[in-house]
Amino acid sequence: MRLSVTDRCNLRCFYCSPGRDFVFIPPSEVLSYEEFLRLARLSLEIGVTRFRITGGEPLVRKGLAGFIRSLVELKGTGDIALTTNGILLRDNLDALWESGLRRINISLDSLDPHAYGEITGGGNLQNVLDAIDGALEKGFSPVKINAVLLKGKNDDLSPFVALASEKPVHVRFIELMDFSPNQGYFVSELEALARLARFGRPEEAAAPEGAGPARYFTFPGMKGTIGFISPYSDHFCASCNRLRISADGRLLPCLFSGWSVDLKKMLRSGTDDGSLKAALRDALSRKPRRREEATAGERGNGLRTIGG
Repeated sequence: MRLSVTDRCNLRCFYCSPGRDFVFIPPSEVLSYEEFLRLARLSLEIGVTRFRITGGEPLVRKGLAGFIRSLVELKGTGDIALTTNGILLRDNLDALWESGLRRINISLDSLDPHAYGEITGGGNLQNVLDAIDGALEKGFSPVKINAVLLKGKNDDLSPFVALASEKPVHVRFIELMDFSPNQGYFVSELEALARLARFGRPEEAAAPEGAGPARYFTFPGMKGTIGFISPYSDHFCASCNRLRISADGRLLPCLFSGWSVDLKKMLRSGTDDGSLKAALRDALSRKPRRREEATAGERGNGLRTIGG
C-alpha cells in the first residue's frame, strides 16, 4: 500500500509539472495522519503487510517520523519504506531511524549539478549526495536510487554505473510515464540496456529487499546493482501487488487508473470499518492485467498527487 501523505514538493521536476502553476490540495482536504493510520490498520486486516510513504515530497509534511513510528507499531506491519527526493533527508535521518524505518528510495535524475538543477527546477544535488552517504552510514538498507530516463538529459548512464560501482546502492532506471507533459524525452529499457553494453556484459542480479517490479543487473566488482522499471517495454501488470491512496484520500488500483474511490468521503461521513474494507477489496479486484486495461481519466496533477 502506497500512502501519499502530501501533494506538496520542494522541487519542480519538469516531467512532473503539468506545464502551469501547481494547484495544491487545500490542507483541510488532505487526509490526517489519524485517517491514514485507520486505513492502514484496515489494510492489514485484509492482508496488506507492506507500506511505502510517498508524496509529493513526504518530508515536507511535519510529524512524518512520528507517523511512521505509529505505522510500524500497528499489529501485523511487516515492512515500511520511504520514497523521497533527498533534499531534506540528511537532517531527518536520525528521527527516521528512531521511528523504525530501515528502507529508503531516493529520487535522483542526474549526478551532474547543472543537469540536476535544470531537471528539478533548481534543486541542490549536494544535499542529495550527502543524504545518500548519511543513509548508508546510518545503516539503512537497501538504499535505492530512482532515476527517470530522459533523452538528452541523463541517458549517458556512466555516472550512475560509477555510483553503483562505488557504493552499495541499487540504481533503478524508470521509463517516463505517458501522462508526463514531456513525452519527447522518452527512453526505452532496450535503449538503456544498449548503452550499458560499453561497460561489459551485465549479469542478472538478485533483487534487494522489497517486493518490486524492477529487474536487476550487476557488473564484476560492482558494490550495488543497476535495475530497470519498465511499464512500457516490459509491463508487469499481471504481477503488480500495489494499491495507492492519494493525499486527498482517493484509492487507486493502478498508477495509470482513471478510476478511484473517495475514501476521504467515506471516512468523514462515518462509514464503518466493514464498508471501508470492502472498498479496499473492490480496488484489488479492479487491478488490470495489462496497462491498456486501466481506465484513462482525470489524474489531477499527475505523479505529485498519485504518489508515484
